[in-house]
Amino acid sequence: MPMPPRFAVKVSVMATKTIRVEALTRVEGEGAVRLTLRDGRITRAQLRIFEPPRFFEALLRGRSFTEAPDITARICGICPVAYQMSAVHAMENALGLEVSGPVRDLRRLLYCGEWIESHALHITLLHAPDFLGYASGIEMAREHGDAVRRGLALKQTGNALIALLGGREVHPVTVRVGGFHRLPSKAELLALTDRLEQAREAALDTVHWTAGFEFPACDRDYTFLALQHPTEYPFNEGRIVSNRGLDIAPAEFEAHVEEHQVKHSTALHAQLRAAGAYLTGPLARYNLNFERLAPIARQAALEAGLTHRCTNPFRSIVVRAVEVLHACDEALRIIQRYEQPEDADIEIAPRAAMAIAATEAPRGLLYHRYRLAADGTITEARIVPPTSQNQAAIEEDLQCFATEYLTQPDARLRERCEQLVRNHDPCISCATHFLQLEVAGR
Repeated sequence: MPMPPRFAVKVSVMATKTIRVEALTRVEGEGAVRLTLRDGRITRAQLRIFEPPRFFEALLRGRSFTEAPDITARICGICPVAYQMSAVHAMENALGLEVSGPVRDLRRLLYCGEWIESHALHITLLHAPDFLGYASGIEMAREHGDAVRRGLALKQTGNALIALLGGREVHPVTVRVGGFHRLPSKAELLALTDRLEQAREAALDTVHWTAGFEFPACDRDYTFLALQHPTEYPFNEGRIVSNRGLDIAPAEFEAHVEEHQVKHSTALHAQLRAAGAYLTGPLARYNLNFERLAPIARQAALEAGLTHRCTNPFRSIVVRAVEVLHACDEALRIIQRYEQPEDADIEIAPRAAMAIAATEAPRGLLYHRYRLAADGTITEARIVPPTSQNQAAIEEDLQCFATEYLTQPDARLRERCEQLVRNHDPCISCATHFLQLEVAGR
C-alpha cells in the first residue's frame, strides 16, 4: 500500500482571500476539486486529477498471459484480488476454460477477504470521522475506541483470508490462470471459522453503528452499473446491467461505454454512450442485487432504515457495512461446504484470442481486455478501474450538492465537498487521487 500522500486545499473566494490546508488525511492519492462560481451559482465542478500515469497497460504488452495476474495485482495494495482475478478470468474466457466447484468457491472466498478488509478500512478510518466530527480515525479513537478496534479486527480477518488463500496479505501470489498454485486444506479453512463468526457479529454491529449517523439529504437519480448473477451477489461473474435497462455481456462493455480525456485529469473519464455519467460500486451493486444478499445482510439493511433502493451517496457507508456482513456470511458458507480437490489447477494451451472479463472490486465494476498472440503473448491491454468510471458522476454530485452550501462559510463548504468525494471511496492508487479544493469566482 502506498505511503499516505500530502495534500493541499486551496479555497480562493476572491482575489484577496485564500484559505490553505497543507495536509489532508483519509484519502488515497493526489488530486483536486475546483468549483467555479458565477453570480452566486456553481458553473463548473471538477475532480482534477494530476497524479502521473502508471502505464500498467504498457507494462503488460510483450509479457506472457500467465504473468498478467501477478502484474495486475500490483496496481493496488488494497484491492489487488480484483485486479488479479479479473486478469485470470479474462485469460480463462479467452482460452475456453471454465473453473467450477471448490476452486471457484475459493475464488469467491478470496473476494470475501478483500471486500471485508477494504470496506472495513474505509468505513472505520476514512469515512466515519466525517460523520462524527473528527479530523482522523486516530482522533476518533479517543472517544470511539470500541468502534475503531472493531473495524481493525474486521480488517485483520479479511487480511487473514487473503493471506491463507493468496500466500500473503498484500499482492497475493498463489492465484494463477487455471486455478491456484496451492490449495488450502479443509482444516486450514476451518481454523478461521471462529474469527469469521466474530467478524460477522462485528459487521452486524457496524451496520447498526453507521445507521445512527446523521446523513445530509441528497437523493440522486443515478444510472447504476454493476454485475448481476442469477443467484449470487456479484463478485467475479455475471452480466453487466443497469437500472435503465442495459443488460450486456462483459464482452460488449466497450460497445456501450466510452472513455475520453479531459484537460483537468490524468485519468480517463468513462460514460455510457447512450446515457452519459453513471455510478458503479456498492450503491450500484446494492440497488441492482438487493435480493441476492445473504438473508442476514438483507435483514440488517432493513433494520438500518434502508429499503431495497438507496440513492443517497452519504448512506453508502451503511451499504458498505451491509456488504461486509454479506461477505462474512458468504465466507462461512463456503468454508463449511469446502472439500479439497485433487488438482489445484488445469494446464491451458495458449492461442490467439481476445481475453475479456469484468469483476466487482470493492469500489465497483472493473473491466479487463487483452489481445493474445498465438503463443500467449499479450499484444494489447486495456484496464478500466471503478474510480475512473465514477469521476463524471462525482462531478455531478459536487455541482448538485455543493449548491446547497454556497451560503455557508468556506471551511464548511470545503468539508462537505471532501466528504462527498469520500462517499465514493476513490481508489486513487488505481486510477485517480484526491484532494485539493479550490473555489473561485465568489
